[in-house]
Amino acid sequence: MDYTTLGRTGLRVSVAGLGCGGFSRLGLNAGLGEDHAVGIIRQAMDLGVNIIDTASVYGTEEVVGKALRGVARDSVVICTKTSKPASDKAFSVTKVLESLDGSLRRLGVDYVDVFQLHAVPPSAYGHVRDEIAPALLREKERGKFRFLGITETAPNDHEQLMLNRATQDGIWDTAMLAFHLMDQVARTQVFPHTLANGIGTLMMFAVRSIFARPAQLSDAVKALATAGLVPAELAERDNPLDFLIHEGGASNVTDAAYRYVRHEPGVDVVLFGTGSADHLRTNIESILKPPLPDADRARLASLFSHLRGVGLEVPPPRK
Repeated sequence: MDYTTLGRTGLRVSVAGLGCGGFSRLGLNAGLGEDHAVGIIRQAMDLGVNIIDTASVYGTEEVVGKALRGVARDSVVICTKTSKPASDKAFSVTKVLESLDGSLRRLGVDYVDVFQLHAVPPSAYGHVRDEIAPALLREKERGKFRFLGITETAPNDHEQLMLNRATQDGIWDTAMLAFHLMDQVARTQVFPHTLANGIGTLMMFAVRSIFARPAQLSDAVKALATAGLVPAELAERDNPLDFLIHEGGASNVTDAAYRYVRHEPGVDVVLFGTGSADHLRTNIESILKPPLPDADRARLASLFSHLRGVGLEVPPPRK
């Protein structure tokens, strides 16, 4: 495993981070059960992963807590998040603080390393910064968490307007954001500010289903070509990204996607989710490989850097 420093937090973290939500929820969405999910977490740690990201809304905090029983607390970086309930008009200080306490209880810990306000839209940012963050920082002083983070609502903020503001404010220690082969907005909107201000970054959406399901990728590229947003010749290929797969390049599209994100300047941790032990190993192997060839990265920038909102699917509601 390779390790890096998570921005100004000083935390030494694995470059591969285990995400406990998404489409798999550690296999829980496939009905594989809590024992299986605990096994995935422990296998990830055996492979050197020391940063785990969960959230109250994921319904996996208790599983994470079970997996970490008996594990030295200072050997793992625990990140969790609180969201605005869909029925509420705004983030509530009371509910956020209740969520923090609930997370600690479900995880079975006295503190988390990073507590994040999750899926903050641009319209809510002022309220979150001025009302919610100060209340949370008082809880930080009480020892309930070490660092404060914020995450975007990528499917609803294609220009990353919220994080463009947040990463210049000096309040947030970490930011979680979308960045992938066909969604490169962060290169200009976010990374210059996180790098300048020492904000640690956690990457989500590196491999969504668009890069794991060939038919979905093909359909997406055909739609983009019809709209005149990518060259028509890409839509004529069975695998529109096959130019990435060659000797000295990637072994497959998923491999390319992880490597592309991992080696972008400004990226600290690449989060991945899985419910499969085999995928766990291959995902980590890809994240640890060298960068894609410069020519391939340049071609990806030429083809896709202007795109917005591609491959940012929302996971299905938790069962």
